[in-house]
Amino acid sequence: MKNIKIAISGDLGSGKSILSKKLNSDLGFEIISIGVIQRELAWRYGMDALEFNKFMETHPEIDEQCDNMVVNYGKEERSLILDSRLAWFFIPHSFKIHLTVDNNIAAKRIYEDNIRKNEKYKSVEDAAEKLLARKESERRRYKALYKVDVEDLTNYDCVVDTTNSTPEEIFQKVISSYNAWLEK
Repeated sequence: MKNIKIAISGDLGSGKSILSKKLNSDLGFEIISIGVIQRELAWRYGMDALEFNKFMETHPEIDEQCDNMVVNYGKEERSLILDSRLAWFFIPHSFKIHLTVDNNIAAKRIYEDNIRKNEKYKSVEDAAEKLLARKESERRRYKALYKVDVEDLTNYDCVVDTTNSTPEEIFQKVISSYNAWLEK
């Protein structure tokens, strides 16, 4: 099939990037990560991820810019994996995945991650506190801007709790659900 869009959303630290890479390897679809784009913007503004999220609460033009990018990706004539909290909303014909994770596990994962240059924390506890603040900031923004609740699991075709699962187990659950979705 051509022009399939897979929208991956989920909790911070739930494994969206790892799943995207595994799906890319298996399906060959290019990955577009809105999170990477937003982290780069935060870095340019001289902010960490939480500061940038709070800044975006009063600067909806940044969300609008990112969201327009997602809409345009949804119209492209190629298959894509979109790592984006709202791609499921802006690309309704996509296969919608949502990953959940216990906040303390997410904090440990992100605290130990060396890739995110503007997401450094003093401790796992500091990370857990700031992840919850970021999550709430995003949830408020999305409700205010679009009247959507990213925590409403009925929005998604596939929901996986990644707390105690390996990347391979997560991938197997998702690919099984994806194949069933394709058959519909």
